[in-house]
Amino acid sequence: MPRMWRPVTTNCCKVESGAVIGSLSSLSRCRPTRTEFSKTVTGMSSFRRFSTYSDVMSTSSSARFTEEQFGFAPGLVAFRVSELKAATHNFSSDYLLGEGGFGTVHKGYIDDKMRFGLKAQSVAVKLLDIEGLQGHREWLAEVIFLGELRHRHLVKLIGYCCEAEERLLVYEFMPRGSLENHLFRRISIGLPWGTRLKIAIGAAKGLAFLHGAEPPVIYRDFKASNILLDADHTAKLSDFGLAKMGPEGEATHVTTRVMGTHGYAAPEYIMTGHLTTKSDVYSYGVVLLELLTGRRSVDKTKPKNEEKLVEWVRPYLNTSRKLRYVMDPKLGGQYSVKAAKEVATVALQCISPHPKDRPRMSTTVDNLQALLNLKDMAGTTAHPLLLRQRPRPRQPRPMATRRSSHSAKTK
Repeated sequence: MPRMWRPVTTNCCKVESGAVIGSLSSLSRCRPTRTEFSKTVTGMSSFRRFSTYSDVMSTSSSARFTEEQFGFAPGLVAFRVSELKAATHNFSSDYLLGEGGFGTVHKGYIDDKMRFGLKAQSVAVKLLDIEGLQGHREWLAEVIFLGELRHRHLVKLIGYCCEAEERLLVYEFMPRGSLENHLFRRISIGLPWGTRLKIAIGAAKGLAFLHGAEPPVIYRDFKASNILLDADHTAKLSDFGLAKMGPEGEATHVTTRVMGTHGYAAPEYIMTGHLTTKSDVYSYGVVLLELLTGRRSVDKTKPKNEEKLVEWVRPYLNTSRKLRYVMDPKLGGQYSVKAAKEVATVALQCISPHPKDRPRMSTTVDNLQALLNLKDMAGTTAHPLLLRQRPRPRQPRPMATRRSSHSAKTK
């Protein structure tokens, strides 16, 4: 049973040494006073202030600020805790949508009876767990990034709550949940090929938009569970708690503590902590493989040589003949052979061990969109489960079988 909402009494909003918005590290909670630092950045938009915060905080031992000083996007609604408790029936477990490192997410409902001018709609309310693995810095990152960045393939942030020590976020409600649930839950109905391609293109557009910002935004936690689907299976990226501003000027990367999800993180990022937009491209390639195969990026229930999806599936991505043995059996053989081969080619480029060989997300969008009109469905006549069987070398028949066959002929 998830724990019920309760008031918390801790300190609120202090920024220690280190880059705040560049790395969003060392951020605890306190009610601050205005400083010379905050005055110097008040005139900028909050999105452009990221770099300024990073530069100043790298040389400043301490700085304090409030959300008002930071200047959150004006379109966001500053909710009260009482309003969000009412919207979610006091954060009832009956309305629980999910739970993660940040805390719990509950379904709620808002309208103009709560606040004049509010659009009547279902919402998802994320409640910070003070004792959780993530905290105020992830909450702040989400408010800043999703408050400033608006795109059809990013989940919409409606508002936030920063009342006393409480930290909450209010998003548009995504009725079909996450891509992860559709791909991996045994009770789920398999996604048709056309829907998978639509999701892949939508997620690619979301990443391409982030990478095209100035400076670029590195998502850093691209995975199936962070891709949410609306009623029409339009893919939207969610959970920007680990997002980072990309390198500017002559810099080729940003260096940061390695964070993310095992199985999706790029190998060079894991080894060096060097983060670039190509780190996201690798993660995108892994999700493409999940869409093709219906397998998780890491699955400990599989045989040892099949646990890591990238390592296991790589040899099967070169030809259509090999690829059919690893296609998701839930597709029932109903997919475009040409499109699947092209998607596999794109995935293979994305998971290249050499970051420079990985394509830009804008190029990936163009390549995938070109596949939408391909109608050559595989329509296999074999049972779908046979597609799981990989080619094996022929084995000689046992001697006992040979004798039996010979005896049958001589009788």
